[in-house]
Amino acid sequence: MLTPNKQYQELKDTYLFNTIYRKTDEYRQSHPDKKIYLMGVGDVSRPLCEAVIQALHQAVEDQATMQNFQGYMPERGAAELREAISAYYRRYHVAISPNEIFISSGACDDLGDILELFAKDNTVLVLEPAYPEYVDTNILAGRKVVHLNSGEENGFLPAPPADITADIIYICSPNNPTGAAFDREKLQAWVDYANAQGAVILFDAAYEVFISDPSVPHSIYEIEGADTCAIEICSLSKMAGFTGTRLGYTVVPEALIRMEMNLNTMWARNRETRTNGVSYILQKGAAAVFTPEGYAQTRQDIQVYQKNARMLMDAFDQAGIWYTGGKNSPYIWIKCPDGMGGWEFFDYLLQKIQVVGIPGEGFGACGKGYFRFSAFGDPADTEAAAGLLCKLLGKAEMAEGASQK
Repeated sequence: MLTPNKQYQELKDTYLFNTIYRKTDEYRQSHPDKKIYLMGVGDVSRPLCEAVIQALHQAVEDQATMQNFQGYMPERGAAELREAISAYYRRYHVAISPNEIFISSGACDDLGDILELFAKDNTVLVLEPAYPEYVDTNILAGRKVVHLNSGEENGFLPAPPADITADIIYICSPNNPTGAAFDREKLQAWVDYANAQGAVILFDAAYEVFISDPSVPHSIYEIEGADTCAIEICSLSKMAGFTGTRLGYTVVPEALIRMEMNLNTMWARNRETRTNGVSYILQKGAAAVFTPEGYAQTRQDIQVYQKNARMLMDAFDQAGIWYTGGKNSPYIWIKCPDGMGGWEFFDYLLQKIQVVGIPGEGFGACGKGYFRFSAFGDPADTEAAAGLLCKLLGKAEMAEGASQK
């Protein structure tokens, strides 16, 4: 008789964001006259830019002609796109070979698939609060997961622990959910820690395009020694609005070797087995993101989201709410007022002003009492929600502490 994967029994009953959708839908059905402001789930609201749309249309036309038709794509991705991404890294003085870049159907997919490079007896270190997939995918694989908690005392940017040995380390910077970002010195400490232990960092760089502080690296490969200990997983979802289009890329350095096995070679072989490549049409659209026109157009959209973040931060400043994030990130992580838990605060906001955010508990135990807001919403909705939040929270008896930017 078939034996199912019993690790599924170790997961929470439902995925965090599905719970948010359910509770929001239930409220909407019982209050059809109320407008709901969705400031929680990190989906974008701006459409694809004109350069991308034109490239997608042309790619569709290509598929209609004998001379331009394209079937299966290379498992690593189209050479044109990988070369464009390599050039993008040079903006940050990082030398990444196109052979070290692998095109994927999105960062979320690669975050799970990349684990096939590692044995199941490896220990995983997750810096929390953290995106739930980091924990869930390793639970399903049966790995031991160690949680490194962070908090206000370190700005939600923990240092490497002296008493923990790990093989796989998850770092997201700028972080989801806290919006906090490691500067070069702090990230260097993690790279040194990983190299000293022979560990591999899985560096989630999905939000690097929001960085405005020059002290914060856009890529882990700006840090000395990272090419021998880090895999970087990137996404066009937030950079270029590809949440519904689905395309990302992963960098596996050729210098990354463990027990005489080259992880770049291993990942290439994995892709040969696991995928027939991302579609020609999507890759042509993605290549347009890295043209001068595409870059300028997507930057305009990023500036809209950054303005949204400033509106939310201003509201929390006026209300006297402690927060982090927002400056280098589309996420603002606040401390719930009056000692509320995250889910209690979720219900409070939904009932009082119909604003939806994400309870911190969904990102790990140390998220209790905190709450995540997203700046990806419609600007008019964000302005309205910011005003409602300022008015509601400014009247409450706030937790002590000034806002942090």
